[in-house]
Amino acid sequence: MSPLNFKGAADMPAFSRSADTMEWNHTGNWRFLRPRYLDKDAPCSEACPAAEDIPLIELLAARGDIAGAWQRIREENPFPAICGRVCFHPCEKACNRGEYDDPVGINSLERHIADSARRQKLTPLQPKVAETGQRVAVIGAGPGGLTAAWQLRRLGHSVELFDARQEPGGMLRYAIPTYRLPTDVLNWEIGLILEQGVRFHPGRVLGGNLGWDELSQFSAVFIATGAWTPNPLGISGEQLADDGLKFLEEVREGRTPQVSGPVAVIGGGNTAMDVARTLLRLGAEPTIYYRRRLEDLPALAEEVKEVSEEGIAICPLLSPHQISGTAGDLQLSLLPMQVLDDPDESSGRARVGTADKPAELRQVTTVYAAIGFNDSPGLPVGTTEPLGTWLRRLKTDEAPETTILLGGDLVNTNRTVITAIASGKAAAIAIDAALKKQIISEQLNAAQIGGKGAISLNRLQGGDRSERQRHVVGFAELNTIYFRYAGRTERPGLTLKERQTSFDEVQMRISTAMAMAEAERCFRCGLCDQCDNCYLFCPDMSVIREKDGEGRHINFDYCKGCGVCVVECPRNAMLLEEEPR
Repeated sequence: MSPLNFKGAADMPAFSRSADTMEWNHTGNWRFLRPRYLDKDAPCSEACPAAEDIPLIELLAARGDIAGAWQRIREENPFPAICGRVCFHPCEKACNRGEYDDPVGINSLERHIADSARRQKLTPLQPKVAETGQRVAVIGAGPGGLTAAWQLRRLGHSVELFDARQEPGGMLRYAIPTYRLPTDVLNWEIGLILEQGVRFHPGRVLGGNLGWDELSQFSAVFIATGAWTPNPLGISGEQLADDGLKFLEEVREGRTPQVSGPVAVIGGGNTAMDVARTLLRLGAEPTIYYRRRLEDLPALAEEVKEVSEEGIAICPLLSPHQISGTAGDLQLSLLPMQVLDDPDESSGRARVGTADKPAELRQVTTVYAAIGFNDSPGLPVGTTEPLGTWLRRLKTDEAPETTILLGGDLVNTNRTVITAIASGKAAAIAIDAALKKQIISEQLNAAQIGGKGAISLNRLQGGDRSERQRHVVGFAELNTIYFRYAGRTERPGLTLKERQTSFDEVQMRISTAMAMAEAERCFRCGLCDQCDNCYLFCPDMSVIREKDGEGRHINFDYCKGCGVCVVECPRNAMLLEEEPR
């Protein structure tokens, strides 16, 4: 009988069928490979000196959970609003999305999250830990010292913070202009730290009115006094040059110097850029002179771009040779430089030497030197030993029983805000370990994310990051067929005219819609975000959703170990391993 003429059950053809379910047939017995869920580390988190949990932060931001994202950042870094403005964001250089289209705007997202938390008047969660009764002194209230104080309080220690100046912040307050870091933002994030019980002592100078007899009464001391002494130019007439860092400090304190006419700024770092941009806003005509090539500038790429947009000339391959004249009427002699064959081994920048050309002369009203800075004076006499990436341990005859650590710009070769923050967190972990009679190096290693030295307090304390595999997911390990191409969201800014004539903040915050769209671009490498590919593609329906929808597990009675779920996972948040015997 033709199937086309089928009219009822009596005419039904004979088909094989089961009268019952096949649940009794545990096909999982055939399996020799076993899939399992296993989150891993992302390259952005490995590259972030503060080891922020960036994929989870972006996931929370994409869901609109600003409070959760903000609290997650502050587990590792108490300064997301500051870092969202001034960090050089190495995380973005490591972002896997950069090999697909454009890196995720992690920096602008961090600022959006922090600014939104401030606007919503959120308060940070303080872990409930028992007070240890141990007193720790932190000397230097810059980003490194403040971070150490914050983390030590979270670990239950009593912390007293000393600084030579009247207000905390260090370079954040006295060296970064307000058009990059507004004072109210700085005060808010520092205030959140002090509100947690950190006692601040202003006007206390190490080696002056703060002596070792007082410090030896503490169980441990962290010294992060920064690098404030300018490097000498090493040229004839350098006493006629002004200190660029001191100039920035005067402007931040409202003691604005009178400047006009052509002004020379010597250097290529962020301080040199900030000096030049500040001079422009005060009505002068600055020019930056740098001894290497433009591509060797150590300043942030974004700030170099903004310097050029604002009409400030950067003259490369010119090295200062001599300053002569009188105040307000100076002649600057500059030697032309040439690139040598081999790059500098320590920095990777071009090595340069004097070119066979005559010196160039510039008539200027002022010369500002900003070629780097040395350690602060007043450190106790002793010897140092290596300890981790951002710390040195200090031994002194005056306090043999006290754990003394140096950190921040005192030991960092890369002197940035985020590396100082990382140093402060490392110091807190090291001090906590020393006070608990643990081996410091073992604790720092246990906290490490990836292989670049970033350390996580969450991982050290057995949080959810400790359950992740210590493997950093590369671009080739992702299943990018599930991602759409989408251009990066760029944050808006002031117009050029507004920038040149005011100290208003140049970079603006992205909107909530922009932030959520940008957070959605994140691949969330190595992190399961409940996308359900494993559930949809499993041929045996062995993937089981948890009742709350947040979580999956595999029913191994039926899973044959085909590995389809692992292959189809976009984020490499699963693993296929040999079935245990």
